[in-house]
Amino acid sequence: MLPNEMTHVDLRSPGGAENMVLARGRLPEVGPGDILIRVEAFGVNRPDVLQRKGDYPPPPGASPILGLEVAGEVVALGDGITGFSAGDRVCALANGGGYAEYCAVPATQALIFPKGYDAVKAAALPETFFTVWANVFDMAGLKRGETILVHGGSSGIGTTAIQLARAFGAEVFATAGSAAKCTACETLGAKRAINYREEDFKEVVLDETGGRGVDVILDMVGGRYFGRNLTTLAQDGRLSIIGFLGGARVEDANIAPILTRRLHVMGSALRPRSAAEKQAIRDRLAEKVWPLLEAGEVAPVIHAVMPLEEIADAHQLMEEGEHIGKIVMRIA
Repeated sequence: MLPNEMTHVDLRSPGGAENMVLARGRLPEVGPGDILIRVEAFGVNRPDVLQRKGDYPPPPGASPILGLEVAGEVVALGDGITGFSAGDRVCALANGGGYAEYCAVPATQALIFPKGYDAVKAAALPETFFTVWANVFDMAGLKRGETILVHGGSSGIGTTAIQLARAFGAEVFATAGSAAKCTACETLGAKRAINYREEDFKEVVLDETGGRGVDVILDMVGGRYFGRNLTTLAQDGRLSIIGFLGGARVEDANIAPILTRRLHVMGSALRPRSAAEKQAIRDRLAEKVWPLLEAGEVAPVIHAVMPLEEIADAHQLMEEGEHIGKIVMRIA
C-alpha cells in the first residue's frame, strides 16, 4: 500500500541553496507509459543548480521538483507498461521530480540496476551516461583509434567520458583545475591530464599529437574556450558543446578553421530531447555500456554520499567545484 504523502525537496523561490527545504506533498501521478519509483538515492547535477537559480526552467508538463536521475524500486505501473514489474530495482533519467521519496518516470528512460550495483551506485549513472553517450558517440561519432579531449575531466560528465572513451578504444586527453584532479583523470584512463590553471591545453594537445590535434572535443566551458577548441581539433574534427560554464558568448574567435579543416560544431541539452530520443539512448546504453559496468571495466566515480536533509550542503559542494565525480543523496 502506497502512502498518501511523501517527503520532497521544495524550492520556495529561485535563488540560493538555502531556499530548498524539505516538505510534505502528494505522490506524483503515474500516467500511461510511466513507472513509479520509490526513490532510495538520487544524483545531484549542475542543471539542478541552474534550475534552482531560475536559469533552467522545467519543460512543459515536467514536475517542478528538482532532480533528473533516481534509483530505487518500482512500486506502481502505468497503462501500457511492458518489460518492468513491481519490485524491479531500476535507475532512471527523470524529466524532473527526482528530489523526492517517489518519482514517476517514463519507463522508456529506466534501466535495471547493473548486476552488483546498489541504489547509490545506480543513482550516479543516468544523467552522465545518457549525456556522454548522446554527445560523444551518437552526435560526435567517436570511433576506436581516434582521440578526444574532455574538458572538465574530473566532473561527473568528465569522469564518465574518460572511461567510456577509453573502453571503446579512443585515446583521451582531459583538462582539470588541480593536480589532484589531473591525477584522478589519468587514473581513470586519460593519457595526459592538463591543469588549465598552469598550462595551455591547446599547446599541450598539439605537442602530444605531433601537431595533428584531436578528433573530438567534449566541452562544457563554452565561449571562453571556443577559439582555442577550433585550433585544437584535427582535420574533420568535431566539437560537441554541452554547457556554458565559461559563458555563452564568443568574441574575437577566428572561425576560419571550420572551413579550412572541415570542422563540425554541434551541441545539445539532454532534458529537451524527445521521449523517442531518450529511449534510443537508453537502449544503446543497455546494449553497449551496461555489460561494461557489470564487468567492472567502467564505474561511476562518487565523490560524496549525503542524506536528504543535507541537500543544501550538496548544492554548495557542487557550486564550489572541488569535487571529483558525482554527488549522490541517499533517502533513508
